[in-house]
Amino acid sequence: MEKTLVKIFRKQAQEYSDVAYQMYKQDGKFTPISYKDAYEDALDFAGGLLSLGVQRGEHIGLISDNRWEWEHADMGIMAIGAVDVPRGCDATSNDLAYILSFAEVKVVVVENSSQIQKILALRDQLPLITTLISFEEPTDKDNNSAKEAEVTLLTFNDIIKAGIAYNEQNPDKVNEEIDKGDWDDIVTIIFTSGTTGQPKGVMLSNGNFITQLDEVDERIFLYPGDRGIMVLPVWHAFQRAVEYVVMSQAATICYSKPIGAALLADLKALNPQVLPAVPRVFEAVYDGIYRNMRKTGGIVYLLFRFFVRVALIHSKIDRVLFDKTSRFGIDKRWLQWPGFVIPWLVLYPIKLLGGALVFRKIRAMLGTGFRAGVAGGGALPRAVDAFFWAIGIKLVEGYGLTETAPIISVRPIKKSVFGNVGSPIRGISARVVDFETGKDLGRCKKGVLEIKGGTVMKGYYKRPDLTKKAINEDEWFNTGDIAILTRHNEIVLRGRAKDTIVQLGGENVEPLPIEMKIQESRYIQAAVVVGQDQRYLAALIVPEKDEVEGFAKESGLEYKTYADLLKTSEINHLIENEVGLRINAKNGFKMYERINKVGLLEKPFEVGVELSAKQEIMRYKINDLYAKEIKALYK
Repeated sequence: MEKTLVKIFRKQAQEYSDVAYQMYKQDGKFTPISYKDAYEDALDFAGGLLSLGVQRGEHIGLISDNRWEWEHADMGIMAIGAVDVPRGCDATSNDLAYILSFAEVKVVVVENSSQIQKILALRDQLPLITTLISFEEPTDKDNNSAKEAEVTLLTFNDIIKAGIAYNEQNPDKVNEEIDKGDWDDIVTIIFTSGTTGQPKGVMLSNGNFITQLDEVDERIFLYPGDRGIMVLPVWHAFQRAVEYVVMSQAATICYSKPIGAALLADLKALNPQVLPAVPRVFEAVYDGIYRNMRKTGGIVYLLFRFFVRVALIHSKIDRVLFDKTSRFGIDKRWLQWPGFVIPWLVLYPIKLLGGALVFRKIRAMLGTGFRAGVAGGGALPRAVDAFFWAIGIKLVEGYGLTETAPIISVRPIKKSVFGNVGSPIRGISARVVDFETGKDLGRCKKGVLEIKGGTVMKGYYKRPDLTKKAINEDEWFNTGDIAILTRHNEIVLRGRAKDTIVQLGGENVEPLPIEMKIQESRYIQAAVVVGQDQRYLAALIVPEKDEVEGFAKESGLEYKTYADLLKTSEINHLIENEVGLRINAKNGFKMYERINKVGLLEKPFEVGVELSAKQEIMRYKINDLYAKEIKALYK
């Protein structure tokens, strides 16, 4: 395989010149861009940067949401050996001031007028910035503001035109720069969105990303011209890796949005093979299916529930019989065959009937060519995983961190095993160590997961102290995740070590499994378990507004506002019951893991407020934002 991402892109452009590299929506229709045209665009952008005097190793800001120009700029920056420093348009002014100044950025590529104004307003904190390049046409106000700030303001098209002229005068220069590129060259510094505070700049190389392509291309397989529909933030490590996986197989990157109606329409129009997304996207599809069925009601809803129940039971038996579920230690699985074979045979035709009458219509929503959904960037709820498995839609879960570029493991489409995130990919080793001693515990024991291999970052930018804490002298990277390795070396995650709640009695509680179980309720959108240094656990709950209001209507509850409704004893009793039905000994939870009190929140969690860019809960922010509500739970 080639030693750099740009060289892989060059090879694909030569071999699959007419295949669509990207498809983006224009005037309501999807427009293709071929590998040949995209590569030439990247070369021209690279030439334009060289004409500005950009040097190999220089850091270039890249502040934009998903759009086709992003990849062209990304490849153009890498072509000349520069390093992109990306972020989305939802980045706060404080984050941009810190990131761009800390990374010593002089040139920034931005999406639009809003980002131009945001950065120019930070001029005093960003004295090094000399040039802004906008994907969209700047306004007169933007031009005037840039002039006052003594910053050169150009457009993406300006750089392309300058690059065409530069490449005509220096026909071999960009290719010479591409040829200089090597495996260990840093290509990006991604500042983590952070669930614990100040962002850290993760330095990732060509080799970090390319190591993944060796086996991920086998587990998530595509053919030239196949389509992957993209809804993740383009600057995030997961999305970056996904796009390189697509590109390395000469498939097509298709842009959509993680919004139910828009995504479903695009799935129908594009008929893609894969959908990589964070678990919340698949949760939304799952919730939407159930919501629509409940609204339909009658015999249709009863049949749906019956067939789903049968399919869930049959799938669970099938996984046990045919070794498709996580295994720990010596479980004598063969002893279960006599008792399971007859139920498997009895339920199979009923499941097939459910597939023909009900599940086939659900599968059709994803298109006729759909191969699999790929969940990553957070924990996939077990109920969602089991549901899609039961109805015949492949959904595989992957795992990784920004610091590992990010893929560590992913379940293969062809031979998925339930209840884990797959075994480490080739080039990666994993071990589970004791929380305190760091001793390797081997398989089937819970501890902290450590990773070693080609995807592990080069370090945190200008923070050797943090790098030393994260990567030990033997090059093992501490993920901070609690995990167990199965008999077959698959990774089963159990939460984040830093999220562990230590109660007053000394009990250690992992909140994530509790929260995921609570969120299986149709009435609960989000849950955050609290209880550090307290006698008992409590939870902040964001109810599912439509479902709660529907319950109120059916129950004849009178109220003026939604806020008033959440204060009623009936709704509080409803949510408490929903939590209690799920968090109990019957479902495998210990007595001290029981939720004693709940606090209901009116406002849904938002990205950038309570949630990170990949929609994970930022617990340190929850503790600050809802300090009053948490305190009330312990009166």
